[in-house]
Amino acid sequence: MSLANHFLQSTISRVKYYKTLADKTFEQLNEGDFHFMPDTESNSIAIIIQHVAGNMLSRWTNFLTTDGEKDWRNRDTEFEEQHLTKEQLLAFWEKGWKCYLDTLQNLTENDLLKTITIRTESLLVVDAINRQLAHYPYHVGQIVYLGKMIKKGDWKNLSIPKGSSQKFNKEMKK
Repeated sequence: MSLANHFLQSTISRVKYYKTLADKTFEQLNEGDFHFMPDTESNSIAIIIQHVAGNMLSRWTNFLTTDGEKDWRNRDTEFEEQHLTKEQLLAFWEKGWKCYLDTLQNLTENDLLKTITIRTESLLVVDAINRQLAHYPYHVGQIVYLGKMIKKGDWKNLSIPKGSSQKFNKEMKK
């Protein structure tokens, strides 16, 4: 496998991992939890979903041929409460991720050094991928953190629980 193909496959694998973290958080939340805001300057999980999905649809629709900031996108409204249900939010979330993953999975080795634009800024495809690979996990981390705040003692850990590293490492060696 070439380095370019390995990069694409590794990226897809990492992206799916972060999506899974958010999905496992969503499973623990009820309808109202999606709209919890710790303060007026913070975003709710619903708003983060609106933003991430909106960004994905804009960036990854016709990725190689049109500017990543589409005329039809209204980024500012992504940060306003839309009063969507959990079901509507998750459908929008899935639509964004499908667009993103489908595009990544259809890229070829030859595409990585092509030039695309985002807000008229020219970027190599590989740089645009890395840009989004930093952006989306940042927001997934916010989602997980908010989920932990909301669920408190009822939170089901998504990784190694505090104080369990040695036990985990021992099990991994078996």
